Amino acid sequence: MELATLIRHAAGHEPADLLLTNLKLVDVLAGEVYPAEVAIAGGLIVGIGSGYRAREVVDLEGACLAPGFLDAHVHIESAMVTPREFARAVVPRGTTTVVTDPHEIANVLGLEGIRFMLDCAKGSPLAMFVMASSCVPATPMETTGAELDAVDLVSFKSSPFVLGLAEVMNFPGVLGGEPGVLAKLERFADRVIDGHAPGLSGRDLNAYVAAGISSDHECTTVEEAREKLRRGMVVFLREATNAHNLVALLPLVTPYNAGRLCLCTDDRQPADLLDQGHIDHLVRLAIAGGVAPVVAIRMATWSTARHFRLDDRGAITPGRRADLVAFDDLRAPRPRLVWRRGELVARDGELLVRRRLPSIPRLRPTMSVDWEAVDLAIPAEGTRARVIGVIPNQLLTDHLVEEVTVRDGEAVADPERDLLKMAVIERHRASGAVGKGFVRGLGLRAGALASSVAHDHHNLVLIGADDRSMTTAARRAAAIGGGLVVAAGERVLAELPLPLAGLMSDHPIESVRQELDRTLAAAHELGSPLHDPFMAMSFLALGVIPSLKLTDQGLVDVDRFEPVPLWVA
Repeated sequence: MELATLIRHAAGHEPADLLLTNLKLVDVLAGEVYPAEVAIAGGLIVGIGSGYRAREVVDLEGACLAPGFLDAHVHIESAMVTPREFARAVVPRGTTTVVTDPHEIANVLGLEGIRFMLDCAKGSPLAMFVMASSCVPATPMETTGAELDAVDLVSFKSSPFVLGLAEVMNFPGVLGGEPGVLAKLERFADRVIDGHAPGLSGRDLNAYVAAGISSDHECTTVEEAREKLRRGMVVFLREATNAHNLVALLPLVTPYNAGRLCLCTDDRQPADLLDQGHIDHLVRLAIAGGVAPVVAIRMATWSTARHFRLDDRGAITPGRRADLVAFDDLRAPRPRLVWRRGELVARDGELLVRRRLPSIPRLRPTMSVDWEAVDLAIPAEGTRARVIGVIPNQLLTDHLVEEVTVRDGEAVADPERDLLKMAVIERHRASGAVGKGFVRGLGLRAGALASSVAHDHHNLVLIGADDRSMTTAARRAAAIGGGLVVAAGERVLAELPLPLAGLMSDHPIESVRQELDRTLAAAHELGSPLHDPFMAMSFLALGVIPSLKLTDQGLVDVDRFEPVPLWVA
């Protein structure tokens, strides 16, 4: 809209396109809720007050009107659907903008993967912004399908949909002054740089922040989050499928610091999106935990918009985008109506937009395994071994040392003691590399799970009670082009194919959810008590979150950021 036209609409000299009346405006800037009318023209809010004329008038019947919600940090690939299907799930929930780091698909397909995500988002009712993936690979202790350096990432800076540099997980590389890491920081010094530094504190935290990194979403305690706030960071309060951190951090929230606190989902699977919700779920959790409703909504809107310099959204003021959500209960917001740029895009949980979208771009196959070289046997070199300890609802793990069961010279799983075998098979380059170890806390009494989703390298991860079940599950996951598989012996009990980079399905999110439900049910029948054992398993391979993890190259002591042997003398 031309400036002169905008001014005429705002001054009331020309009728608006849409006038919303009989509403309570949630003002996240002033911290108030008050009766108002909102005029919209050309996709922008042009007036707040009374006396405006419009071609269409909508009576909101006393509902609250808030800015559309923003997700400060999400990996859309973790929903196992394409961006347009993700939009179908979250837009009716009131989310109108997300900031995503596509490093899941980038670790598999590099620049091709990032372009795929951008292309899939075109025409969607969801505004998707990208942070250029800083850690591909996340560590030098794993094999990925691609490597992205500073020159690769800078090629995206010209895109209006790329806001900055995504979570800098390699904090040891920052602190150690690794040239490749510093080159990325220097090239994006004029943009937002997000962080990822679980447990970092003291002088190391000072150095990390001094490097220009401005946020963190890995806080698990109030003390950690408070220190990072005091050092000038913006803290993202996360509530993911496998990382439930929001409620524990709510005592940190005050009206004074809420402008530097944002809400994010990070990794959330289809059932949780469809049943619990997206950012709206986090807002409700925050309010139920004692946070004032306007403050909770501010963390879901203006705080995030300000951090990412998205000055055209995040609040209801003249000149900003008309990305809006209406709901009836301020203390438990459940979106009833959602507008994007003044267009009604969702009503009562259903997406209304039915535009014809271009077909999904094709991706090359990504499951490449040299099965002749794969050997799951673990020759016994003692009886005491390092074991990954699962912590329910957390990405952190324990670094345990346990007596393992040895049979015929091999260390084997012992499901009676909840001591299962774990393996990570390289699947990008058919190298035959296999990392092997043990895990406690997944709870399988029999059978095995396999998945091509293994953060962030996304090799083929499997956990099981016996080698035959593990082999069946792994081979089936590769045969279907990637995905999740539950097996017992030589039988496949359930599966969810993910043929797009081994990470996403090309089916509607409702179908993916049904297949995932069946797959999770099979895993639960084998004994796992975890809400989503596949999501938990995928993070056991992530070598940047303490304390002990497993990649295709072997065990990683994340506290020391170095590989360690399986066996302990």
